[in-house]
Amino acid sequence: MEEKTDVESQTQESSSALLFNRNLPVTLKFKDVVYKIKIQKLGGIFKKQQKSEEKIILNGITGSVFPGEMLAMLGPSGSGKTTLLTALGGRLGGKLSGTITFNGKPFSNSMKRNTGFVTQDDVMYPHLTVTETLVYTALLRLPGSITKEEKVTHAQAVITQLGLTKCKNSIIGDALLRGVSGGERKRVSIGQEMLINPSVLFLDEPTSGLDSTTAQRIVSTLWDLANGGRTVVMTIHQPSSRLFYMFHKVLLLSEGNTMYYGKGEEALDYFSSIGYAPSVTMNPSDFLLDLANGIVSGDSGEDQSTTKQALISAFRSNKAENFARWSTSWWQQFTVLLSRGLKERKHDSFSGLKIGQVLIVSFLTGLLWWKSDITHIQDETGLLFFYAGFWGFYPLFQAIFTFPQERMMLEKERASGMYRLSSYFMSRVVGDLPMELVLPTVFIIITYWMAGLKRTSKNFFLTLFSLLYNVLVSQGLGLAIGALVMDQKSATILGSVIMLSFLLAGGYYVQHVPAFISWIKYISTSNYTYKLLLISQYNSKDTYPCGEDKTCFVRDFPNVKTIGLNGKAVAVVALGIMLIGYRLIAYLALMRIGTKK
Repeated sequence: MEEKTDVESQTQESSSALLFNRNLPVTLKFKDVVYKIKIQKLGGIFKKQQKSEEKIILNGITGSVFPGEMLAMLGPSGSGKTTLLTALGGRLGGKLSGTITFNGKPFSNSMKRNTGFVTQDDVMYPHLTVTETLVYTALLRLPGSITKEEKVTHAQAVITQLGLTKCKNSIIGDALLRGVSGGERKRVSIGQEMLINPSVLFLDEPTSGLDSTTAQRIVSTLWDLANGGRTVVMTIHQPSSRLFYMFHKVLLLSEGNTMYYGKGEEALDYFSSIGYAPSVTMNPSDFLLDLANGIVSGDSGEDQSTTKQALISAFRSNKAENFARWSTSWWQQFTVLLSRGLKERKHDSFSGLKIGQVLIVSFLTGLLWWKSDITHIQDETGLLFFYAGFWGFYPLFQAIFTFPQERMMLEKERASGMYRLSSYFMSRVVGDLPMELVLPTVFIIITYWMAGLKRTSKNFFLTLFSLLYNVLVSQGLGLAIGALVMDQKSATILGSVIMLSFLLAGGYYVQHVPAFISWIKYISTSNYTYKLLLISQYNSKDTYPCGEDKTCFVRDFPNVKTIGLNGKAVAVVALGIMLIGYRLIAYLALMRIGTKK
């Protein structure tokens, strides 16, 4: 048993050493940080006119954290501590002023790659296990110079360090899927940032919802990280006395103002020196939070406000690199994201419900169009248009939810500089191909032969190619709509309207379209797909029985004549432009919502 423990210890030390060796000490300084927001208020005689007022959330906050130090920001709800943490971590937009520097330089994309940020909300994929979650993060965020085996070892070391060994094979879970406990989930979230051994580590309420023993373990781990040369900044709510004295520095905030900044062990002496000493022995953090609320024994509400202003004024009168741009290569990011995405989404993509849905529609279609050969040309052309319509709608609505569902995860991981937007985007596009292409292929195999379409390999594969081409274009349209709207309900409505417009202008329902609206057919995926499907089945010399002892050319049949059996190259090129164009729109839209390339 001792031998096993020694081996595990050596593995963890080796892993930790490899991580720690690449760390560059960073000094964080912030001076006169001010943050304001605009609040809309009703005004005027009839209270219909809106007036905007500025509210100060942070009011001239100043401080510094050096390598090897751990700063804890305390304060009641609404004091501004989370806002300040977000500002220091380079994640706060809006009207922010003052200076925030890292080793004397402003926050940059390269600095972001070496900064860990643990949010209060733990956003993770529910179907992945603890080990898989941390391993995928390690593969994405650790440098390409470290082998895959070493990255896995890092992840296992963090699992051991955070006491996650017992649940390492348990899934994360969510509100609808039972997984690890809340405390374990929090530790996994912290572990994701600890993996990269960041020079600066920001944590928002890392002990929230945890028992005292687990909280002690996490803060001890963070203290070890700081002691190894990291710069650690956190917000924390009412830490125990044991935890309080582990903080190298404490920043006490009240209504966006600094009430105390300095060493944790000197906080009580400072307040005693200005006449605010605790009347009984108590937890220092409880005493500081009482002061931040303006609470002194026997104070009224008015006295509390006066007390806060007095403490803020007292403090004001007494106060006086270069990183690699990306940890891993584009290809490494792409392969890891692709692997993670396939593993996470296989439960949904290849669910029995979706497979069953397509199979039922396939057999129903085959039975409705059973042996509908060229003598039933009206039915055949109707089947081909149904191909274009069904496999325009289906992939559209599969893709339309892609980015809205992953918005929180994307914002979290991109803000941490975990990967390029392009590698994420391509992994999603490629990762969705199996589901997007396998099911329509099965659909064609079933319906093509049941419906009695031309029984030659050439015609079959041309039909299959046309359908799969349409699927990819419709998927791109869905991705673009989802990325532009980023709201599932609104995106669904918009997608329905667009696709119905394409179907109506597709050349099957209306053959004499008014000139002022005929332009829609030139942007209709259904129109070009229908043309390719017709060309895959018919040529200009094909005939069909159009009366007793009379044959007519297929090209003259109304549903075919409107579309025509020529212009194949134009249709292929038009769909190709859409295939690329829609995905480009989706990519640009993702950049627009707050992710940088």
